[in-house]
Amino acid sequence: MNPLSSDWQTFFAAQVNASAALTGLVVVAVSVNLTRIMAHPLLPARAGEALIALVGALVLTSLLLIPRQPVAAQAAECGLVGLLVLACPFSFQLAAWRSDTPNEIARPFVRALMSSIGGAPMLVAAALLAQGSAAGLYWTAAGVILSLLVGIVGAWVLLVEILR
Repeated sequence: MNPLSSDWQTFFAAQVNASAALTGLVVVAVSVNLTRIMAHPLLPARAGEALIALVGALVLTSLLLIPRQPVAAQAAECGLVGLLVLACPFSFQLAAWRSDTPNEIARPFVRALMSSIGGAPMLVAAALLAQGSAAGLYWTAAGVILSLLVGIVGAWVLLVEILR
């Protein structure tokens, strides 16, 4: 058993609050603009990508705050959330790549790169935590912060695209 220090608990609690607030704002923005989003072939996936990044950060930080978890559980949580944060958007991007929409408009490569900068550090964190290295928490922090940034950028692009 390796309980988080009070410093890490404070950090993850702050990230829970930030990711919950940002996720709520994006859900409201998507709800208000749902008709416009659904009218464009690429925008529903964009909305999903932004929400997956934000919800991934929310879920991971919430899970890590569960008291008295073994390090193996923390590693599994980082690995599972990291895998989902990577795999789900990649499925959307693959569909965009195969769509009739020209790739210079769909930008699946750029979107794939954006998605990976949030999920990849979570997978590194999982591997390090599984080996018992406390450095995994720093990689977790990087993954969470980058996921928040990916979600914010994705939501911004989504809302700008609605107005084009």
